[in-house]
Amino acid sequence: MPPRDRRLVRAKERLDRLDWWPRPVRIGAVRIVISPWLFRLRPWRRYDGFATHFVIFLRRPDVGDDLITHELCHVWQMQHRPLRMPLSYIGTGYAANQYERQARAAAAATR
Repeated sequence: MPPRDRRLVRAKERLDRLDWWPRPVRIGAVRIVISPWLFRLRPWRRYDGFATHFVIFLRRPDVGDDLITHELCHVWQMQHRPLRMPLSYIGTGYAANQYERQARAAAAATR
């Protein structure tokens, strides 16, 4: 098993300071993938990161810890609300989404 990405460990340490969900974020199955091609596609052009349940996609490798923390917060949200969280973007869009606001707050509160 490859060594755990230190950026994920640091982001987890930051999120572990928050008690927003019943269980701490689990990073055992989470990995970071650098995928510049993904961010050339229309839905993701304006973003530098995107999280799924187990993968954090990044536009480039040199992003800061705030973005990793933000995206790991989304993983944490999906660990507790695996369907509701991703589907919430359909109803509210990006800017007004409660999970997006929480991820931004997590990065700011733990900076």
